[in-house]
Amino acid sequence: MFSKSSLPFLALAVMLSAGESGMAGPPHPQTFSIVAADPERGEVGVAVASRFFAVGTVVPHAKAGVGAVATQSFANTTYGPRGLELLERGLEPAEVLDVLIRNDEGKDQRQVGIVSASGNSVTYSGKGCLAWAGGRQGPNYAAQGNILTGEEVVEAMEASFLSSEGKPLAERLYQALKAGEDAGGDSRGKQSAALLVVRDSAGYGGFTDLAVDIRVDDHTEPMAELGRLLELALVNDHWNRGWTAFTEKRFSEALEWQERTAERAEGGKTMLPEVLYDLAVIRLANDDKAGALEALQRAVKLNPKLIGQAQEDGDLEALGEALQKLDD
Repeated sequence: MFSKSSLPFLALAVMLSAGESGMAGPPHPQTFSIVAADPERGEVGVAVASRFFAVGTVVPHAKAGVGAVATQSFANTTYGPRGLELLERGLEPAEVLDVLIRNDEGKDQRQVGIVSASGNSVTYSGKGCLAWAGGRQGPNYAAQGNILTGEEVVEAMEASFLSSEGKPLAERLYQALKAGEDAGGDSRGKQSAALLVVRDSAGYGGFTDLAVDIRVDDHTEPMAELGRLLELALVNDHWNRGWTAFTEKRFSEALEWQERTAERAEGGKTMLPEVLYDLAVIRLANDDKAGALEALQRAVKLNPKLIGQAQEDGDLEALGEALQKLDD
């Protein structure tokens, strides 16, 4: 049993414990991001980085033909789906922003960037966002961040995006994000990053709009890891274009994309055997039997486990006896 003299100390301990518990809870996604559109390519996307676990599960939202939203700083995650819904109904980004914050009691702590598929944009930083906080916007982009080392972070993101015109949107977004980190980034450090680009029928088989969808949830060097994944994702995007065209019997278009896929896959061997395998299928569909056999031989040399699949694959049946000699 506690003595009377110990009670004040016990009370103090309880108060401190309660105070700590009251302040505890998950961290908030304070971060830097860029939303952007490439109307000519029909793409929109978001790139984001933060000292926050799995920032890609909170901040980025995009829909092909509609636009993209980045919601951060004590993020109201309804801004993503609601923002896209309002864009799809025909509201401009500035009008969407007005609707989102109108009845939001936490609007002073919110930060959001919005871009439409046509390239109109807006960025917003509530007056309660933690310094440094702010953003830049222009045709086809909006860059924003909070708890940054300084304004130079968003300035670097903007400059990088504007100087990279003509490149694929995913590459431009990554380069802008990296420029922001190189300029100082999140003042608390780094932990996660994500990149999302959508385009109509871009996903596997043409069933979704996901052209590039990559995340680094927890890493000591998330930007470098995001760059590594991006190279694979760009190979995969080309591959999806080629295979979708093949399944729709647009063989000439399929061949163009699959040749480009194979060329890009040479830089990283992880996906190369299967890319070459599908290149063999698509070359054969374009009546290039010799080219198909050459690609298939390379594929099975890199991954001998593909031999059995090839010998049973109806898409390669026209290679005839050559299939049975693959394991010689």
